[in-house]
Amino acid sequence: MKSSSRLELIPPYLFAELERKISEKKAAGIDVISLGIGDPDTPTFASVIEAGQAALADPSTHQYPSNRGRLEFRQAVTDFYSRRFGVILDSESQVMPAIGAKECIFNLSLAFLDEDGIALAADPGYPVYTAGPALAGASAHLMPLVPALGFTPDLDAIDPHVLSKARLMFINYPNNPTGAIAPEGFFEKVVAFAKEHDILVVHDSAYSETTYDGYVAPSFLATPGAMEVGVEVFSLSKGWNMTGWRCAAIVGNAEAIATYWKLKSNVDSGLFEAVQLAGARALQPDVAADVDAMCAIYQRRRDLVCSALAEAGVEVTAPKATIYVWAPIPEGFETAADYCEYVLEEAAVVISPGGAYGPNGEGFFRISLTTPDDRLTEAVGRLSALRGR
Repeated sequence: MKSSSRLELIPPYLFAELERKISEKKAAGIDVISLGIGDPDTPTFASVIEAGQAALADPSTHQYPSNRGRLEFRQAVTDFYSRRFGVILDSESQVMPAIGAKECIFNLSLAFLDEDGIALAADPGYPVYTAGPALAGASAHLMPLVPALGFTPDLDAIDPHVLSKARLMFINYPNNPTGAIAPEGFFEKVVAFAKEHDILVVHDSAYSETTYDGYVAPSFLATPGAMEVGVEVFSLSKGWNMTGWRCAAIVGNAEAIATYWKLKSNVDSGLFEAVQLAGARALQPDVAADVDAMCAIYQRRRDLVCSALAEAGVEVTAPKATIYVWAPIPEGFETAADYCEYVLEEAAVVISPGGAYGPNGEGFFRISLTTPDDRLTEAVGRLSALRGR
């Protein structure tokens, strides 16, 4: 049975391939430890679970939800943005729930890109930044994240012909996969760039609450002028251990959100209201202590991993945010895939090759910190024992 031609434009999803490799090794009786997928290993916070259970028992949540979102959820997002970022949103026109950030980012490509349209996509970056435009019949133009610029793109280097067709720009800080934070002045430069070229900025804010060493991540929308040119995709998946709940929101430019709503109302029936009510509970001020506690766990794991990599001869800079460590491959390996294959075969540890996130990820690999402490300790011990080949 032949698939559509649009599916042939995109490679298999990275994490599906990782899961396949893990299954093969385990079937062979090998004790594999995966540091590849960024899925929190600890439960959703108790108060959020309790709110979800109560909402599930409430018959009012059992009917079709509104695509615009339940008022309690939209107001909770509005209050959170005001309290946390100093960003003032209109809960009626500038906030809308999404069934996870991945769905939201993909649907933005459908909503804003025609067949000749272009999305500017961070490279390396979340695979949906490029797969979304391809599946929408458009194309993605890769913006290399330059290490010397703090893993930000050189906006001045983008071809004017590309800019004439660009309609979307995907950026993400704190950044997956590099762990980079937005340097001072970068968001201001993005706002000016978007205004000049009439581009909608989509800031993927999936990791804003997972930060270390006293760093506090800003919202892109707090930048003067950002509300005129951009939206932010805010997800509860990582900061609140809610990946399976599929609870996110798109906030920002009201006109862009109205366009997004027009598409959404024709492709799905909205986010389950019990999940919205659980999400509203997660965003209350008292839950911030649970978020901080998770950050402390990840910071301890980050330090453990960075120390082990240093012992193995890998030069690494400890990230100030995200649940990932991004590091250059050691000498003696031609590609990141070669190194990751070596680690899998010699240490039975799964890590992600940087090239899977885009051509400019080549030469790097990514480690996820979402593994229980005992297994992470075992994994880094195995990595420390590797001395190259």
